[in-house]
Amino acid sequence: MLVVLSALLGFSGAIFNGVSTALVVPVIFGFLGQEGEFRGMPPIIQRILSLFDGIPEGQRFAAMLGVILLAIALKNLTAYMGSLTSNRLSQALTNSIRKDGIQLLLEVDIDFYSSHRIGDLINTLGTEAARTSEAIRTVIQFFITAITILVFVGLLLAISWQLTLVSTGLLFLVALANQYFVRLARQQGDALSAKSRGYSVALLEILSGIRLVKATGNESKEYAHLSRLIEEREQVDLSAQMTFAAIGPINEMAGILTVLAIVVLGRFLFINELTTLSTVLLTYLLVLSRLLPFVSQLNTLRSRFAGSTPSAQIVHDFLNRLDKPFMSNGTQLYTGLNHEVVFDQVSFQYPGQAEWVLKDVTLRLPKGTTLALVGASGAGKSTLADLLPRFYDCTEGQITLDGVDLQAYDVSSLRRAMGIVSQDTFLFNASVYDNITYGCHEVTQEAVVGAVKQANAYEFIMNLPQGFETAIGDRGVMLSGGQRQRLAIARALLRDPDILILDEATSALDTVSERLVQQAIDNISRDRTTLVIAHRLSTIQKADQIAVLDQGRVVEVGTHADLLDQAGYYARLYALQFSQNLELAQSGQETTSLPS
Repeated sequence: MLVVLSALLGFSGAIFNGVSTALVVPVIFGFLGQEGEFRGMPPIIQRILSLFDGIPEGQRFAAMLGVILLAIALKNLTAYMGSLTSNRLSQALTNSIRKDGIQLLLEVDIDFYSSHRIGDLINTLGTEAARTSEAIRTVIQFFITAITILVFVGLLLAISWQLTLVSTGLLFLVALANQYFVRLARQQGDALSAKSRGYSVALLEILSGIRLVKATGNESKEYAHLSRLIEEREQVDLSAQMTFAAIGPINEMAGILTVLAIVVLGRFLFINELTTLSTVLLTYLLVLSRLLPFVSQLNTLRSRFAGSTPSAQIVHDFLNRLDKPFMSNGTQLYTGLNHEVVFDQVSFQYPGQAEWVLKDVTLRLPKGTTLALVGASGAGKSTLADLLPRFYDCTEGQITLDGVDLQAYDVSSLRRAMGIVSQDTFLFNASVYDNITYGCHEVTQEAVVGAVKQANAYEFIMNLPQGFETAIGDRGVMLSGGQRQRLAIARALLRDPDILILDEATSALDTVSERLVQQAIDNISRDRTTLVIAHRLSTIQKADQIAVLDQGRVVEVGTHADLLDQAGYYARLYALQFSQNLELAQSGQETTSLPS
């Protein structure tokens, strides 16, 4: 709708502009008392003047002047409205691109993020989306300017087709000269997009890893790196601005030369009509002078569009859903687990990778029991856990809930019934209360307090400056690791999950924090269907089942006691950890016994 309105306003403005320009010369002659010169007017001007024949001679020129002023006013009004419409269209397009991009990022599979840098995505939704919107706005302006030029060309042809052929040839040479700047602008646009993307990625990575930067005393090096990126981007931007700035003066000189050429050639074309030469030539040059700025503007728009085209291509590729992974969504709503979760000959390999991460894994997790996954790093434990909430789908085999394939369920209803606590807990830069209630709707204060107490988090929250309303900083930087984990457990508890997934939730904690978090985990997993990934075997000794994974395969399954009796992989792993813990304990005792 806005595009059509912009086109209509542009066409109307062109008509008003042409009419006002065409009547200027007759009005000037009328005021100078040279009505006789009307006979030398071009036919199209005479036809326009015939519209005023019914008006008394004394009022005719006043009427013509009024029409000129009205046409100019209407032309400027349509230009103003066209500018507002164009701006509104540009804003709407930018918002639409960003909303579509955000929706895509929220819907696309997690695997998408393994092959795309967050800095690139942010740059695309920010800088590239704005430049794409500018490119579309430029196209609209180009179309409106082209309409105006066509109206003036029509007037010029009606005045003198011979002069118009000459001027067209001259302007065509100018267009060829501008083609060089168009190609240069496109190259600079490519370079500017690349520099902007590099800067955004580098800045985001440095801010995300600011602790490491400061811990290694690398501030000056990172500052120099970002400064260089800024200067390189500004250098490319400056080159692009210089290109645009050169177009105006060049086109102005070309326009002056065109006018002079028309005057000289007009003298020879009208050699047998010298009495009418001044009238025709004056009218023609006036219309041509009004046309030349639009030609210059058209060339500028061409260069501007060429400079922003790379951004439009980047955004187009980003919004293209055909080459991105999306999780298929089932139609059956998940209402609860009645019997068991079954991993049936599950095999998995990451998209684009040849190596199998999981191979022929078969496990059963009855309702209300705990299944612990143990094994060395890279054995496939976390990958198996990621398949349950459908962060990925099995490459082969299937996972069933009460005999129903996981892929048959509606993804949102399935994930809302699960609580996930991982080692790398994510918290928003918001209050404690907002982080605990994230993803939960219509919760009561009593429910929040109850979940916090079960998670052993109530005491430390009450000691915070504003209690539940305390802002915890980016990623919860104001809290310790154990405190962050207990908030994550409280968040999972508040959801009252049907299925609980604990991914090494205590592996990075100190002894005191681990004890508090483990107590909270014991509370949350009691009588729940729980899948636990454990690094420290002491935390899963009470699990109903322990599955030992090695290189993506299940090599042992049983209780803690059963697996020790088997004297296999688990028993060796347990013995190794036990001996390490014993050495640490003895080392601690020796240290405390030394004289001070």
